[in-house]
Amino acid sequence: MAYGTNLAGNVVALTRFEAVESTTMTDSRGSDDSVSSAQARYDALRSVTPEHPCPYLPGRMARNEVYWTDDLDGSTYERLLGRGFRRSGRVVYRPRCRSCQECRQIRIVVDRFKASRSMRRVIRRNSDVAVEIDRGSARATDEKFDIYQRYLDAQHDGSMERTYESFRDFLCDSPIEGIEFRYRLGTRLIAVSVTDRCEKGLSSVYTYFDPAFRDRSLGTYSVLSEVEFCRSEGLRYYYLGYYVANCSSMNYKARFRAHEILVDNDRWLSFPE
Repeated sequence: MAYGTNLAGNVVALTRFEAVESTTMTDSRGSDDSVSSAQARYDALRSVTPEHPCPYLPGRMARNEVYWTDDLDGSTYERLLGRGFRRSGRVVYRPRCRSCQECRQIRIVVDRFKASRSMRRVIRRNSDVAVEIDRGSARATDEKFDIYQRYLDAQHDGSMERTYESFRDFLCDSPIEGIEFRYRLGTRLIAVSVTDRCEKGLSSVYTYFDPAFRDRSLGTYSVLSEVEFCRSEGLRYYYLGYYVANCSSMNYKARFRAHEILVDNDRWLSFPE
C-alpha cells in the first residue's frame, strides 16, 4: 500500500534536515479526547495531517507528519529513512499515529541476503523476462499508466487516485535521483518498479505489474532482481518500505532475509537468514 497523492493536511517545506533529524514523540493520553501538552505543542509546530482510517490495520485511525521538498540528496534521504520517513512524490512523510507504532521501516541486507527455495523458483519462472534499467526520474507514459490502472483495480480498495496526473505526481515527479526498472516479456511491458538512489542503497517507492501475469509473482521477482542490482553496484541495503506485522499484505516483506527492522531512530533490529 502506498499513500500516493492521498496525503492530506497542511504540508510545510522541508528546507533543513535538522528540522526533523532529532524529533522524537511520545503521546501520553489521559483519555480518548485529550493529549498531553507536549503533544499539543508538537502538533502546533509540525505539519501533521488530520486523522484518517488506517490503510493497513482495520478499525484504527492514522495520521502522518508531512513535509514538501523541492530537492533531496541520497545521503540526506537515507538519514531520513533511519528516522522512519518515506517519500511519495515530493512529499516526505512518516506515521504519527496517536496510539500505534506498527509501521516500521524494513531493509534487506544485501551481502547477507539468500534467496529461499520458493524465491529461486520465481527466478526460474521469469528467466524469459528482460529488465530495462533507466537511471533518472521515471517518465509517465500511456503504456505504464494502463498497467498502473489495471494493477490498482486488481490489488487495491479504491482509496488511491487513478488519474494520469496523480500517477505522474506520485511516481514521476521526484526531488531525488531515481532508478526505474522495467520488466518486459518480449516487447510487452509487464511490470515497473520505481526506486530512489540513496548513498548506501536503493529505496523502493512503488512496484506495479500487469495483473494478467499474476502467476509469475512479479512483485517478488522485482525485489530479487533489484537486490542483485544492489549487489552489482556495491550497495549495502534495499529498503522495502514499511512493514506492519499484523497486516497480511505486508507479510511477504519479512520473507527476504537477512533483513533489519527500524525500532528507533537509527536503531535497526537484525533478523538473520
